[in-house]
Amino acid sequence: MPEVTDKATAAAPGGPPAPPPSPWSALHHRIFRWLWLATVISNVGGWLYNAASGWLMTSLDADPFIVSLVQVANSLPLFLFALPAGALADMTDKRRFILVLEILTTVLCVVFAVLVALNRVTSALLLLFIFLVGTLGAVETPAWQAITPLLVPRPALSSAIALNSIGVNISRVIGPALAGVIILGAGIAAPFWLNAVSNLGVIAVLLWWHPPARRARTLPPEHLSGAIRAGVRYARYHGSLRATLARAVGFFLFASSYWALLPVLARTQLRGGATLYGVLLATLGAGAVGGALFLPRMKTRLGADRVVVLGELGTALALTLLALAHAAPLALLACLLAGASWIAALAVLNVSAQLALPEWVRGRGLAVYATVFFGTMSLGSACWGYLGSHLGLPQAHLIAAAGALLAIPLTWRWKLRGGPDQDLTPSMHWPAPVLAEAVEGDAGPVLVSIEYRIEPKDREAFVAALLRLARTRRRDGAYSWGVFQDTAHAGRFVETFLVDSWLEHLRQHERFTRADRALEERVRSFTHEAPRVTHYIAAAT
Repeated sequence: MPEVTDKATAAAPGGPPAPPPSPWSALHHRIFRWLWLATVISNVGGWLYNAASGWLMTSLDADPFIVSLVQVANSLPLFLFALPAGALADMTDKRRFILVLEILTTVLCVVFAVLVALNRVTSALLLLFIFLVGTLGAVETPAWQAITPLLVPRPALSSAIALNSIGVNISRVIGPALAGVIILGAGIAAPFWLNAVSNLGVIAVLLWWHPPARRARTLPPEHLSGAIRAGVRYARYHGSLRATLARAVGFFLFASSYWALLPVLARTQLRGGATLYGVLLATLGAGAVGGALFLPRMKTRLGADRVVVLGELGTALALTLLALAHAAPLALLACLLAGASWIAALAVLNVSAQLALPEWVRGRGLAVYATVFFGTMSLGSACWGYLGSHLGLPQAHLIAAAGALLAIPLTWRWKLRGGPDQDLTPSMHWPAPVLAEAVEGDAGPVLVSIEYRIEPKDREAFVAALLRLARTRRRDGAYSWGVFQDTAHAGRFVETFLVDSWLEHLRQHERFTRADRALEERVRSFTHEAPRVTHYIAAAT
């Protein structure tokens, strides 16, 4: 399989190991730098709103289950809407798409700030607003993640993803810490007003930025339903992405507990106020920032898989400390450890998902990842809130800690991608099919057969190589695949696969990557002559 070497970090043959990449390298790129800064400011406003929402809910209804629904309302939209959002991100101009959604979010935040200022908010209305803002964020998230490779070159992608995480956590330090002070000094409505204003910088940078032109389309755009199916199919048959999803479930299901229960822990178990809650959230962010600074060195020394295990171990210890905490110092230590563990796992999982995806399906693939991430967070938050309400907060935290430890051996076999080791650009080497007459794009199904002639002694190695290639056929559009051996000629094999339509098969030509070509060349290395490719279209449907 061809490899792409990061020239900035490669060591010379026989020389000393290359130093770990700088976590700041992506900031050398101007558009990324300004958008990152604007996003940090926007996220400060978001964390002001998030902290104020949690605290407002404890004032409206302090039941742990009801308070945990704030986290559910935040996470559930991404579970529900990420897949169509990812398809839209791949089908539309990502910059314009994000810009429109940022403007709509700002307008909605202004409306809710007015309602809070007028004391017209109930617990149900608060959850509805959080859900609506979360829905706009859910529709926007895949596009946000997918534009990162447009802002920096591939060698700086890991730095950009880590910096995005650092930015989120810098804002997590500042926002909640300010929230407690602002609520006490200016009232509960002030954080909601500041959240609305904080989006203006992002809108300004997006208006200024002009992304590179996309590769010209040679085929009509996909329909929304077909694009969603293509994204799900890609995730199903791509081993690295499936591994990332499995490890994400193992981590986020149990890490969701402290996010869901922190407001009620601050109010009831620690008997504190809005300021203490803000400080706990800020400490989580500080731990995440500190963890992100050491992350490149940890990844170089331990590898991606062991860094996630380290995050799971740290999360289990942090949850145990939260169960035992009845005073602020121990809770602050737990939050510091939880933040560092969170960023260690989150950043590695995000990089693994990004590196598994070529451009054509990046929005949809990241949407599948977001669906799993936030679906797990929503399910976990509701479960931990229910357990906290019925068993008590300490017992809920201890059960979550045990689950985090159990997840390590259960998910260890799923290996992550930690570096850019594949060339996922389109190979475009398949010749155009020979046509006796014009074929309509929606004609189908299409049957493609490929005849191979090999030495009988190579049968097992050939079939094994062909089975690896079969995953790319299914991943890129085939809904059925098979391989058949001629009973009269031991060395004659026919590979077949079915595709929904002629247009979908032409898209397969554009989706086949240079990394896939290496698999294809491995199969063809066993053949006596060039394989014979034949295309058939259903004569009757």
